[in-house]
Amino acid sequence: MSDMDCARIFDTLDPAGGYAGLRAALAAPVAEVCKAEKGHARRTAAVELFRAVLAEGRARARAGLEARGSGLACAQLISQLQDELIGAIYDYVVTYVYPADNPTFAERLTIVAVGGYGRGMLAPGSDIDLLFLLPYKQTPWGESVVEAILYILWDLRQKVGHATRSVAECMKQSRADMTIRTTLLEARFLLGSTELFNELQDAFDREVARSDASEFVAAKLAERDTRVARAGASRYLVEPNVKEGKGGLRDLNTLFWIAKYVYRVRDPQELVAAGLFTSAELSLFERCEEFLWGVRCHLHFATGRAEERVSFDVQPMMAKRLGYHDRAGLSRVERFMKHYFLVAKDVGDLTAIVCAALEERQAKPRAIFDRFLQPFRRKRSKGPAGDFIISHDRISVTDASVFQRDPVNIIRLFWMADHHGLPLHPDALRAVTLSLREIDSDLRNDKEANRLFLEILLSRNMTEIILRRMNETGVLGRFVPDFGRIVAMMQFNMYHHYTVDEHLLRAVGGLSDLEAGRLPQHQALVGEVLPTIVNRKVLYLGLFLHDIAKGRKDDHSVAGMEVARQLCPRLGFTPGETETVAWLVEHHLTMSTFAQSRDLSDRVTIESFAAIVQTIERLKMLFVLTVCDINAVGPGVLDAWKSQLLRALYWETEVVLGGGHSSVDRKSRVAAAIAELRAALPEWRDEDFDAYAKRHYPAYWLKVDVERKMRHAKMLANLTGAETPLVTAVELDRTRGAVELTVIAPDHRRLLSIIAGGCAASGANIVDAHIFTTVDGLALDTIFFSRAFDFDEDEMRRARRIADFIAKALRGEVFVSDAVKARAKQGASNTAFSVAPEVVVDNSLSNVYTVIEVSGLDREGLLFDLTNAISKLNLNIASAHIVTFGERAVDTFYVTDLTGAKILSQQRHAAIKRQLLEVFGPPPEKRPAQPAALAAT
Repeated sequence: MSDMDCARIFDTLDPAGGYAGLRAALAAPVAEVCKAEKGHARRTAAVELFRAVLAEGRARARAGLEARGSGLACAQLISQLQDELIGAIYDYVVTYVYPADNPTFAERLTIVAVGGYGRGMLAPGSDIDLLFLLPYKQTPWGESVVEAILYILWDLRQKVGHATRSVAECMKQSRADMTIRTTLLEARFLLGSTELFNELQDAFDREVARSDASEFVAAKLAERDTRVARAGASRYLVEPNVKEGKGGLRDLNTLFWIAKYVYRVRDPQELVAAGLFTSAELSLFERCEEFLWGVRCHLHFATGRAEERVSFDVQPMMAKRLGYHDRAGLSRVERFMKHYFLVAKDVGDLTAIVCAALEERQAKPRAIFDRFLQPFRRKRSKGPAGDFIISHDRISVTDASVFQRDPVNIIRLFWMADHHGLPLHPDALRAVTLSLREIDSDLRNDKEANRLFLEILLSRNMTEIILRRMNETGVLGRFVPDFGRIVAMMQFNMYHHYTVDEHLLRAVGGLSDLEAGRLPQHQALVGEVLPTIVNRKVLYLGLFLHDIAKGRKDDHSVAGMEVARQLCPRLGFTPGETETVAWLVEHHLTMSTFAQSRDLSDRVTIESFAAIVQTIERLKMLFVLTVCDINAVGPGVLDAWKSQLLRALYWETEVVLGGGHSSVDRKSRVAAAIAELRAALPEWRDEDFDAYAKRHYPAYWLKVDVERKMRHAKMLANLTGAETPLVTAVELDRTRGAVELTVIAPDHRRLLSIIAGGCAASGANIVDAHIFTTVDGLALDTIFFSRAFDFDEDEMRRARRIADFIAKALRGEVFVSDAVKARAKQGASNTAFSVAPEVVVDNSLSNVYTVIEVSGLDREGLLFDLTNAISKLNLNIASAHIVTFGERAVDTFYVTDLTGAKILSQQRHAAIKRQLLEVFGPPPEKRPAQPAALAAT
């Protein structure tokens, strides 16, 4: 059948009815095919007809969606197309392949849509879940028909999940398996024997659904917890899973499954009559469903597969397809993702409403924060003015008017939950969301309200939990309007794992956990410093506000400083405390930048940082704030190396600010580090260890953690007496999900370039590098590159191949530049992000070296290209500091000319900038135009 003939079939259908009648419209074309062809040729022609119909129907559904149509309507249209197509295939099979003119009672067959397909909605890449329902005793005819239908669907390259069962088998399996029970809960008749389908439904209602609902609810909620943990525990992950993630479509499905099972409803509209939702909440449910289905359908069509993750590389394309535009300081991508996260939050609110209703029916176990339980938690305990009560082990309100009588009660509700260590009852949270208009300028300036809020922020109980509840209900954004501006705001980069508001809440929660000793992996880092901070409220508020001005045109650190100056007096801070909070916000990135991008063994680095910090108290607070900030970026971001760098910078600066005196001076810390390694190597003789310790400069002892020092010591010991010392070793760094490659070789000016080139030629993307030199002229370089395989065994084989290639390159057995060129021809560029490259050449950052700082879009082979360009400029790299912030690389090189002097000539500075910028390619306006297909993505 031609495309034109196929289009005519669809044109005969009533537009108001979608694809209704397509099955009947296909009867004549199928009959013509069967009349013209015989045997295998007939089947092939029929399959081609069905394929053309499927393609035309999907193309029309896609066109409607892309014309700013409804995602839900698209999903329903694709489901309807599938219904009609399966009906037409069934007609073809029972008419022309396995005809049964007078079928017996045992030859009844019913085709039932189950699962997502049973709901009457299909995404473009969704599986088709079918139940072939047969009488108790199956017949060869029934089995043959099922097999023929499935083979045609498979020939159409459709993903079919199917089962062939009798009613009795369905009941038996649904009693034992919650997944099967859930699929049958959404069973929808497609075609065949209605009597058999009614028998199935009656048996399910009688034998399964009337059993204890609490078992089904508990299983579904446990399944949800497992699924969410697998997809990402936070609904504010910046690459969310639209189907399985927290706040995604599966959460809405779970709510409806539970409602159908417990309340015996069959349509979402019935949830209002059942008393589960108000009309407004039902409207919210429908808006969330519409938005998420729109995202999912666009995602499947745009990627050409069943892709459920809204990853960075598709977000720009999705924002464009969904009609977002740059506005109010946010890019179209950020506006789209902010909308997404607000919807995810709404889904969370609906989940809480359903869970509360289930508890009232005792269909769900009650939730208690066990670690915060108070002895009186099972008593009825009223709060101020009798406005609060403990109900079902949760803080609730006595009536709906408590917030209108006294708006301070809105803040007091959360304060009481924290004070008593109890969760908030969803009914109380519901009442809060309906009273947000009470949060006005009068409440924001109320002394009691601000006192209660500050106590919540400084609490040692449930700070993060309570602040998150305040945020999810909209209270936090109304009470602190500047915080409201960054709610659900994503940062379109690969560095931050969470939205801005979620990052801030996690940072504050991390500080609270550090104070309470609940972060053992980082306790040693700040354990000595944190208890000595005099004014903890300054630290907490500085951390709470450090990113609050993200998304504005001005630098967020400077704009955030002004926000702090406005908010602090409202919270009762003195002018001095206000200025310190403002300073912390302004400089919250400074310590991280110095620690990771500067040579900490250079005295100018420490003195420059000390000049910014000025006092030891500020140093303490900035140190702790930086630790909490990095830790809240995402799992594993604050690794042992960054911790060691921050610790080294802190102690070096404390010496300067203390006038040369410190609780632990530099020599003592070096001695302590040496003693720590000595204790870890008890098998070494004293004279051997003493000789080894003298091979390292002080910077090595202060920057490297003891585990790596042990490995380095053994590697260097094995090289003793070697004529041409060279050793490589690989380890898996599970904390940061990377591979650690250590190379020890005679130092020379092209060494780092050769190592980087070996990585680039092998397809290893470098994300970090630690460069050291021993007193006797050996380089000890540690390179970290991204993993390529999920299984450790595969990754270790790859890592060893890379290490072997680098060893051959250092021995002169292979030419790195040729291998890099060959690799570059087949490499792919990162088009999802755009980072303007920048090169800074500075002689003020060191007394000995010229410092070159290069930043731009990270890519495979970037470090090789940069170091190779520096070598061609006849510069010697004394130390390098390699950092990646997601897609952004920031590489700092301390260099001299070949005589060991600084580069003073401005002409040479200009040449350095020019040649290093060329590494990133021509600027956007000079690049050749992309092909239209690529530009659209």
